[in-house]
Amino acid sequence: MRILPHRRTLQLLLLLAPGIGYLLFFFGAPLLSALVGSFRMEDGSFTLNWYQRIFTRPSMLRGLSTSIYYGIIPVLLSLTLSVPLSLLLRRSFFGRKLFSGLYKLPMAVPSIIVGLMVIVVFERGGFFDRLLAPLGFTLPKLVRDEWGLGVIMAGAWKQVPFMTLIITSAFAAIPEDIRHAARTLGASRLSTFLSVDIPLAMPGITAAILLTFIGSMGSYAIPDIVGPATARPLSVLMVQEFKQGRFEQVYAMGMVLSLFAVAVLLVYYGLTSRIGNGSLKGAA
Repeated sequence: MRILPHRRTLQLLLLLAPGIGYLLFFFGAPLLSALVGSFRMEDGSFTLNWYQRIFTRPSMLRGLSTSIYYGIIPVLLSLTLSVPLSLLLRRSFFGRKLFSGLYKLPMAVPSIIVGLMVIVVFERGGFFDRLLAPLGFTLPKLVRDEWGLGVIMAGAWKQVPFMTLIITSAFAAIPEDIRHAARTLGASRLSTFLSVDIPLAMPGITAAILLTFIGSMGSYAIPDIVGPATARPLSVLMVQEFKQGRFEQVYAMGMVLSLFAVAVLLVYYGLTSRIGNGSLKGAA
């Protein structure tokens, strides 16, 4: 029996309705409410003052730049560690199963615990500082320092397993025949990795970068615990504004962070589409 086009469309909409309804109710409605709230004064009138404060107040501007800084630097550090780790996990070695389970443990540790661990281990007078003291060395300031090194270390420690898991899957999805063909044609291991593995795994790599960047930029617990008091990211400033009852300001700050996340998402889709088109042209 042939199904009419309009009936097929109706069936498709009915199948998609639960998922779309869930997204609209639990994601779209709160986001729309926050967007409307970010343009309202306490008396309900329209205003741009909350956004103006973000882009004119020095503390807010520094908070925005700090959020971007904490979003980019830990991701770059995690990427430089995750790619070699993913290549290592592709090989067979003694204790590989145990290692592949242990490296994922940081994903199960809450961020607040990670922050406290950094204080205990890297704070002056902490574990490493006392360990180096008999040798005549002093650990540099790594906690609450101006450059946020403690935040970067803690963020990378949390992100490396997650990023490695995604990148390892991306490398594993590449057929071995392609690598063997490149080696047969005279390509070295390094050139095969750069010209075959990296381009084919790039969608997975960019997805890992995207997800970790968004999570790192919006992180609250780690920057609040081990970050410098003079440079607070927007996520920490949002909580401070919330405690003071300025909910409209919180909405505006959340919208700015969301805007940056959407911008990164658009860049991701543009990059992956270019890679896909380039791969298709190369295959043709």
